[in-house]
Amino acid sequence: MTVDARHAIHTGRPAKTAWQRGRLLALGSVLVALLLVGHEYVPNRWGNLGSLVQSFLPWLGLAVPLGILAALLRRSALAVLAVLLPLAAWIWVFLPQIRAEATPPGDLTVVQHNVNAANSDVAGTAEVILAAEPDVVTLTEVPFDLAEKYDEALTEALPYHQSEGTVGIWSRYPLKGVRPVDILDESWNRCLRAVVEHDGANVVLYAAHLPSVRVGSGGFETEERNAGALRLADAVQAEKDETVVVAGDLNAVLADDAIAPLTNLVTAPTTGFEFTYPAVFPVAQIDHVLARGATVTDVRALPRTASDHLPVVAHIDTPWS
Repeated sequence: MTVDARHAIHTGRPAKTAWQRGRLLALGSVLVALLLVGHEYVPNRWGNLGSLVQSFLPWLGLAVPLGILAALLRRSALAVLAVLLPLAAWIWVFLPQIRAEATPPGDLTVVQHNVNAANSDVAGTAEVILAAEPDVVTLTEVPFDLAEKYDEALTEALPYHQSEGTVGIWSRYPLKGVRPVDILDESWNRCLRAVVEHDGANVVLYAAHLPSVRVGSGGFETEERNAGALRLADAVQAEKDETVVVAGDLNAVLADDAIAPLTNLVTAPTTGFEFTYPAVFPVAQIDHVLARGATVTDVRALPRTASDHLPVVAHIDTPWS
């Protein structure tokens, strides 16, 4: 005798059918589908709820297998049918990212890595970076006492180097016009601008580390990061050179509308899920290489180093290629 039948005997009510059971499960599936297709309408109130939802948006797809399991346990045909809604919503939102596309190799290879101040394995980190054969490397969170060791490890392949604060740029090509960019305050330099000279053309490069976000008593705390993104966007928008590359740890996914002032100015690859943080089990891509006036044809995560972030390598198709 089923649980519903026993309940019907005790209560004197008829047992629920498969189409009557699991109404709450079905409602949950509907809500997940609405979040997927309407995430940009979730307000950034109540502790920046909108940014939090957008940061982990792909993982809402887990509602599908969990919903199917719960529906089977509940023996609810209604809940099984309702699970099709978040499945369809997830496919509609993320199909462009999972569709395989042939991409040109590009003519400028950039590696970005938050090396982590607690990472003392400079040689191992440099080995992973150089294996990608980069033309330019941007590093963030470089500890002051290891900056010289990173320079020694990278300078043979990338002889042109500039650092400021905890941010560094190493390049195969000459650098000019190097200066810090104030995106937080003058006491901590977290952004460096340089012009990379390549084949008689210029690429303006920003190596940036936006402030971290926290989940605390106030919810998803993003105010400093958002302010830094706005300052970085102002700097990029003011550039007169057409080709601009932004590489760094932005502490945000590109879907987060809170950093739209920056992401509206640049483009990124439309395919792939290259989660970069935390390195032990990546759940979000917060390390990026973006471009204006050029095309980032491909971004992929590199093997793990001793950092809590994965490095990423990007191939960029520049106007002169």
